[in-house]
Formats: sequence, C-alpha cells, structure tokens
Amino acid sequence: MALTNGLEIPKEVLEAEIKSFFDSAPPLKNRDDVSEKLEAFVKKNSQPSGTRVVCVTSGGTTVPLEQRCVRYIDNFSSGHRGAASTEYFLSVLKAGYAVIFLYRRGTCQPYCRSLPDDPLLKCLEIVDESNIQVHQSHSQAVGSAITKTHAAVEDGLLLKLPFTIIFEYLQLLQMVAFTMRRIGPHAMLYLAVAVSDFYVPWKSMAEHKIQSGSGPLDMRLVQVPKMLLVLRKDWAPMAFCISFKLETDSKILLEKADMALR
Repeated sequence: MALTNGLEIPKEVLEAEIKSFFDSAPPLKNRDDVSEKLEAFVKKNSQPSGTRVVCVTSGGTTVPLEQRCVRYIDNFSSGHRGAASTEYFLSVLKAGYAVIFLYRRGTCQPYCRSLPDDPLLKCLEIVDESNIQVHQSHSQAVGSAITKTHAAVEDGLLLKLPFTIIFEYLQLLQMVAFTMRRIGPHAMLYLAVAVSDFYVPWKSMAEHKIQSGSGPLDMRLVQVPKMLLVLRKDWAPMAFCISFKLETDSKILLEKADMALR
C-alpha cells in the first residue's frame, strides 16, 4: 500500500496512475540528447573517482491548458533555494559532489543570485559604438558568476537541464533517477522544485487557444500522481532523497512531513 495525502492507495493503483501519466504525456523533443548527456555525466563522476552525484531540482512547474500553449497554471518559485544549494554542493562543501541542476527556464541560476533583475541591461554599459563592458559596480559579481559557472561546467561537475511544463519535469526526473541508480548510495536527489498538484491530461487538452466567446470556462483538473514513493522505492532505491514541502498551515505541514518519512 502507498500512503498519499493520508490515504492508503494500493501500490498497483498508484503504479497504474503513473504509467497513464507518462504514456499520455507528450514525449521530450530532445530525449536522446539528454540521455546521452546524463549517461556521460554520471559515468564520468561515478566510482572509483570518489565523486558523488546530486540532482538538485529548482523552480516551479507549469500546467498548460492548451497543447499549443497560450494559457497555463503556474506554481511560483524563484529558484533561489535550488541555485543556492547547487553553489553549496559545488563550492562550500568541497566534498566531491557533481551536480545535475534540473531547473525551470527563467529562474535563478547558480552564482547569479547577487545579480540585479534584468542583468543584461543593468550590468552592461556602452563604451562606444563597437564596445560594451561590464559596469564597474557589477564587475566583481559578474566576473565571479562567469568564472565559477564555466569552471564547474568545464570540470564536468555541473550539468544543467531545463524544463517548463509538468510533463517535461517528471520525464526528466525519471530519466535522471534511472541513470543515477547505477551509482547506488553515491546518488542524492535534492528535490526543491515546486511541483504542480493538478494537471490537465494531454489527450483531454484543447489543441488550440481556448476561446472566451462562449462564456465562462469549466475545466476538470486531474491529480498529479504522487511519484516520491516510486522514486524512492523503484527509480533510485539506494539514493539519499531530500524533499521540500510548502504549506501555509503548520499543522498540515508537520503531518505531511511525517507521512513523507514513511
């Protein structure tokens, strides 16, 4: 039996829901390329090199309302926790971690937290018609961000994988977990992403923009299958798993934290 939201669900029912989710999801356009990058990254950083691999998820997922998406439901997250945690694993701990940074497009990036909003416009200035330079007030922060990011990537310690919609995120997470399974207890999953609780199944979704001329919109959302259990039990059973939960009611927060540990 699986325990989700305080309710016991037969494991086979949960597995069927998860299979249905993935079977109906639009396939990743760059799946082969991502798979190749993951395989190479994990292989390079696997034992006996002594490096441990952590997947840090960051940002929030969106739920499209149309297949050719114009409108969507968003789970807001700036991505600061994921970016800061990635910096910590790479720079502060110095404990032999390589990081797969699975992040929402447009959210905060590692080593860029101190940069202002609109960094392109605020950090750069025109010198003359053919030259642009970093403004002196931001030169240290920009230089540090570029140097540390390039060093981590060139050393093979940072792999960045972007997503936007819930279908992308969960397919990528499954691919990452399956790839990391081979390194057993040297794998960590640090799940800081804000995952949508409800979604519109792809096959039930309108293909084109929903029109407003017909009046109010009634739409049925389906619950996203709770995949943390199968992630821990099946996808990467030896990996150390850390998850985060946002609640506005502290009592509910404690109850759900307790359930997540079972």
